[in-house]
Amino acid sequence: MNRAHDGGMIRVSVTDWLIEDVANDEPKHGISEVAARSGVRVSTLRRYEEWGLVEPARAGGRRLYSEADIDRILRVRRLVEDLGINLAGAAAVLHLRQQVIALQREVESLRGQRGR
Repeated sequence: MNRAHDGGMIRVSVTDWLIEDVANDEPKHGISEVAARSGVRVSTLRRYEEWGLVEPARAGGRRLYSEADIDRILRVRRLVEDLGINLAGAAAVLHLRQQVIALQREVESLRGQRGR
């Protein structure tokens, strides 16, 4: 994420939140591995799940995370730690991001149809 400090304010590039990451959606990582990779505690991951910020797959009693889940966890972490947004705010930001991505796809589709 590109950040610039300007008089105590943090600037975040719009592309940090709008560009869709094409990540693998295959759930295969356990919670301990994901915690280590993302730099958060296992309890934090469980809290993110409680808030609906991430929805890992279940295999028996195990939580399994995909690369897309890990990207989302890192995005939440940046929102909370870098921008000081609380978990409710992070959930709202991520929801709005998904809406923007859906609208971007729709615009691309309409442009493709117009070009035919």
